[in-house]
Amino acid sequence: MDPNRTALPFREFSHRISLVFMLTLAAALLLLGRAETYVFDRARQVVTDLAAPLLEVASRPVAAARRVIERTDEYAYVFDENERLRAENARLLAWKEMALNLEARVARYEALLNVQIDPSINYVTGRTVSDAGGPFVDTVLVNVGRDQGAKSGQAVVDTDGLVGRIVSTGPKASRVLLLTDLNSRIPVVIEPAHYKAVLAGDNTEWPRLEYLTNISAISPGDRVVTSGDGGLIPQGLPVGLVIQTSDGNLRVQTFADRGRLNFVRVLQYEFPSQVERQDPPDVLKGPPISSSADSAASAATNSTGAE
Repeated sequence: MDPNRTALPFREFSHRISLVFMLTLAAALLLLGRAETYVFDRARQVVTDLAAPLLEVASRPVAAARRVIERTDEYAYVFDENERLRAENARLLAWKEMALNLEARVARYEALLNVQIDPSINYVTGRTVSDAGGPFVDTVLVNVGRDQGAKSGQAVVDTDGLVGRIVSTGPKASRVLLLTDLNSRIPVVIEPAHYKAVLAGDNTEWPRLEYLTNISAISPGDRVVTSGDGGLIPQGLPVGLVIQTSDGNLRVQTFADRGRLNFVRVLQYEFPSQVERQDPPDVLKGPPISSSADSAASAATNSTGAE
């Protein structure tokens, strides 16, 4: 006899019993829940009270993990923010450096404008570059050339006074011979005595005064300005102060300092070579002498005829 065939009715019977039991239990729980709801609420509250400490203990690692994740996100944000602030700081430093350079340049321009010159004299502003080559000792290059109207012999001034004169020009640049160079000769006037002389450079720090007629009338501290003789350099440009060296000679301490040369002005000065003729005003107005004589003769003739 097959054992599987014998166990089959018993298995079907057990399945039916289980189904009936579950349905009966569900119906009983449903009826009990509707009839006595406070019993289930009370049981649920007890279970909640018992599980609350366990849930609190179990939630602590979760909260700690959440805080770690939040801190990690904050650290990542702080790192990115730090990189952004570093880049912004670098840009601000570049702008600050540019602003300081512009401020210094504006200050030099303003100081350059304080040099009083004749308003009728045109000028071109340029920047100097030190130059150690060529046949001259004390020269600088300025980025003003023939294209800007620079010519040989024109005076060059900075914020303090006369620097020198142009000796050679190119299309875009010119060479300026400083007052201290051996080849420099500038006609000057010593104030307040108003004695004329020639400021001659000798490759030293202080040029000397030549062709000074009355040395006794000059004293240290007197002001030296250009005289305008020769027609190349305007009159009255500040040059320096008279000093007396240890050997008793009089020299000039120039206002312009080669170590501080930066922005200069090239004066486009043209000496007036033509003077318009102006007739003197007529002070005595009246008829000419010859007309007066003719009138007198006519009057005498008329009187004789009448007689």
